[in-house]
Order: sequence, then C-alpha cells, then structure tokens
Amino acid sequence: MDIDTIRKKINQLDNDLLRIFNERAALALEIGEVKKRLNLPIYDPKREKLIFERIQRANNGPLDNSAIIRLFERVIDESRSLERTHTKRGR
Repeated sequence: MDIDTIRKKINQLDNDLLRIFNERAALALEIGEVKKRLNLPIYDPKREKLIFERIQRANNGPLDNSAIIRLFERVIDESRSLERTHTKRGR
C-alpha cells in the first residue's frame, strides 16, 4: 500500500474511534445517573481493575499491555470526569 492509502485507513479508524469514544462517554453518563440514584461513588477501583485485566487478556498487539493500560486509563479518567461534571450539574 502507498502512504496515502494507509493514511486514509488511519483517518477512517480515527473517525471510528471518535464515534466509539463518544458512545462510551454517553454510557458512562448513564452509569453516572444510576450511581447518583443509588448513592454510589463515581470512582470504583474494583471495576477499573476488572477492565484492565479484561483488556489485557483480549490484547493481541502490536501494542503491549502497558500501552493499552495507559490508553484505557486515559479513557476511563475522562469518563469519570464527565460523570462527576454531569452529576454535579444535576442533570
């Protein structure tokens, strides 16, 4: 493949990731609402540990597990921040 073709594929994947990130964020907001109703904390370290364990088992590379964990830590941190902001607004 030439570089332009590869870049087009990367652009499409970036668009897919953007859609998926926003879809995940919307679900995190729903979870935030449930947690608020049930008076549960936003941060759930046990749940995060399970996520990290699951994604490491599913990882087939080429990114190593430490890279995957760093990416998911960022995604989860942003989701948690969104939940906090959203629940404080009382929506």
